[in-house]
Amino acid sequence: MATLLLLRHGRTTANADGGLAGRQPVELDDTGRAQAAAVGERLRGVPLATVVTSPLIRCRQTLELALPQAAPVVEEGLIECDYGSWEGQPLKKLAKEPLWPVVQQHPSAVVFPDGEAMAAMAARAVAAVRSWDARVSAEHGPEAVWLACSHGDVIKAIVADALGVHLDLFQRIVADPASVTAIRFTPLRPFLIRLNDTGGDLATLVPPPRKRRRRATRAGDSDAAVGGGAGAPR
Repeated sequence: MATLLLLRHGRTTANADGGLAGRQPVELDDTGRAQAAAVGERLRGVPLATVVTSPLIRCRQTLELALPQAAPVVEEGLIECDYGSWEGQPLKKLAKEPLWPVVQQHPSAVVFPDGEAMAAMAARAVAAVRSWDARVSAEHGPEAVWLACSHGDVIKAIVADALGVHLDLFQRIVADPASVTAIRFTPLRPFLIRLNDTGGDLATLVPPPRKRRRRATRAGDSDAAVGGGAGAPR
């Protein structure tokens, strides 16, 4: 199956100020713009079959700087969680709310006031990337690489699903601004290839061409390398 690169947007003014942006139209700050340009350099050697994005401006700005030749497709399923009345508030203030410990320890039970359930956010994000991955694989083949630009909690939820861990454990996962996380879905299981990568050569994530084309659904594609394997070719 294809390889998914999850790109978090660059740093925003809200990130720098310690606020919870939510779905507000906050934009990248100077650091975020530099991060976006830098990840574009890292992606230079990666042939992307498809680029999709959250509709929020911080993701679209990140892609405009990182991949100026791309024509991203907006995917509503990748939009930030709707934090309801928490949106736009300082994180220091929110940390005093009774709901805060629940967000930290039992996020699957959280429904933000006037907002979205974290479980619902996770379900629609996972459904979106799995649907796109199947489409990219069908149209471009199992060696295809595609990119989705989204938000921290959304990416963490997708990673938790790929790892087969409960949403209540997703706060253990980190997705920094402008980081790249790589997942390869297969018929039996997803593989987390890279997590929260903010440096290094991304071209090694492109699968090498196969000498003889095999069916994308071959069971061996889903097998893990016992002992860890030799790693990606360099």
